[in-house]
Amino acid sequence: IDPGSRLTGYGIIEKDGAQLRFIDAGTIRTESQDIPERLKRIFAGVERIVKFHGPTEAAVEQVFMAQNPDSALKLGQARGAAIAALVNLDLQVAEYTARQIKQSVVGYGAADKEQVQMMVMRILSLTIKPQADAADALAAAICHA
Repeated sequence: IDPGSRLTGYGIIEKDGAQLRFIDAGTIRTESQDIPERLKRIFAGVERIVKFHGPTEAAVEQVFMAQNPDSALKLGQARGAAIAALVNLDLQVAEYTARQIKQSVVGYGAADKEQVQMMVMRILSLTIKPQADAADALAAAICHA
């Protein structure tokens, strides 16, 4: 899960030995609602995805310290809603920093979004570039795998 107050990315992969296989990815959009409604939509969206795909583990990107305290608070709330949905369905949740995820997937902890997207495509043999938030969520899953 790549939490966000407007777009929360999700990515589902399957691990079979050393092989990773793409299952699904996308975003939960909450752009036009007030904060309580956004959090409700994130919780419900994550819960729906978990119930549909039935993953056994989850990885969530940790919050970075934003320049704007209001943005950091909203991001933390979105992250809390996503984690609450995961643990409500009895999933173990692993947390990774953006730097750890980028280091694991790209080999460079300060990689940009484009580099992450390209490596996610390569690792999962995708022919279409995933949306940036979905790619970040897939990268978190790859890091966890």
